[in-house]
Amino acid sequence: MSGAYEPYEHQVLNPATEEVIATVPAATAADVDAAVARAARAQATWAALAPADRARLLRRFATAVDEHLEELAQLEVREAGHTVGNARWEAGNVRDLLDYAAGGVERLTGRQIPVTGGLDITILEPLGVVGVIAPWNFPMPIAAWGTAPALAAGNAVILKPAETTPLTALRLAELALAAGLPEHLFQVLPGAGAVAGDALVEHPGVAKIVFTGSTRVGKQIMAKCAQRVKRVTLELGGKSANIVFADADVEAAAAAAPMSFLDNSGQDCCARTRILVQRPVYDRFLELLAPGVESVVVGDPADEKTQMGPLISRTQLERVRAYVPGDLPGIRGTAPEGPGFWFAPTVVTGVAPDAPVAVEEVFGPVAVVLPFDDEADAVRLANATEYGLSGSIWTRDVGRALRVSGAVAAGNLSVNSHSSVRYWTPFGGYKQSGLGRELGPDALAAFTETKNVFISTEA
Repeated sequence: MSGAYEPYEHQVLNPATEEVIATVPAATAADVDAAVARAARAQATWAALAPADRARLLRRFATAVDEHLEELAQLEVREAGHTVGNARWEAGNVRDLLDYAAGGVERLTGRQIPVTGGLDITILEPLGVVGVIAPWNFPMPIAAWGTAPALAAGNAVILKPAETTPLTALRLAELALAAGLPEHLFQVLPGAGAVAGDALVEHPGVAKIVFTGSTRVGKQIMAKCAQRVKRVTLELGGKSANIVFADADVEAAAAAAPMSFLDNSGQDCCARTRILVQRPVYDRFLELLAPGVESVVVGDPADEKTQMGPLISRTQLERVRAYVPGDLPGIRGTAPEGPGFWFAPTVVTGVAPDAPVAVEEVFGPVAVVLPFDDEADAVRLANATEYGLSGSIWTRDVGRALRVSGAVAAGNLSVNSHSSVRYWTPFGGYKQSGLGRELGPDALAAFTETKNVFISTEA
């Protein structure tokens, strides 16, 4: 485990104003150790409950989230700079994930396998204590992606939120306790990744780590988990392609493109930041795209009319600026000046397909438009990145949609759509976008151990 570390408090900033909105104690390695011990005791109690009782308590947790949806949304607006509409969706997604996971508790069944000389059955047992390390870009829903199915499968959860966005996580833990979940079953430990995060990853009492974040940090976590042969699910970076063929509804594709990379200020692993357009409609697509990008309303995230808020921090703002020098050709929207971490919606054109802005994850409101010649060229460009998380294909040809879907190396594809995430379908990436799948009907099973039992019937 990580060594001793002096306790400290972390200031939480409103990214739209740069004002301090809260001060939160940061967990030390000793805090993690104590939390794991408490979680192990709570997990034994939780796993011993009848499945119907666990399901009932999870539904009560979902109801508590629903009753405090606006409060949670406003917290998300202040700590993450999300537009209020997005924040309400995020709180609702937590509620829906808990409801969906509760429905799986009584359906988490094993199998009976035909064998000779007896009866063979499999039993799905909880892992024990699960560590969830959540990111700052979607603090509430992604925390719930790991927490809800892990709890439903009979585990205890220790959640470490990102340093910049701990407030909604702390409130969710309070709501879980108020809903009747056993004390210490779901604990939230804010703190630095290099301290609390490492301690959670390295702790021998934690059976699995669920991490969402950068590929660089994901590799480090995977290496540390390997030392203890610890299970890990990783949802990492993305550089998703938005492929527009000449036979597509070009007007619809252009109208949908702006928010496919500007939603959440582009701080989305699934953002369609590589727009690939077939040459015969390339110029027309750019003509249609420009007014859509330029008209996006960027401003106060608490305002109902706002479509895009600030970036999360000054560090992220400087990172995005480094990818887009002022002399690059393209399309530029507008953003507020003054306090806040603002960056205008930006589309870059006229760069090489292997330029850094075209292949690296910028994680900001920046997209690149590249032309392609034919189907094979589109697939080549779409796959010319180390990532493989998501993507879109715009075409009226069903055969082409199926061929290209099969050829693009990504875990989540949409045809004539930019939808990537639904809590009832699997989510995860290819290549360096991650390892394992979250959400969907198999989510609970990912937090279980399969035990095989053979019962001899021979006399």
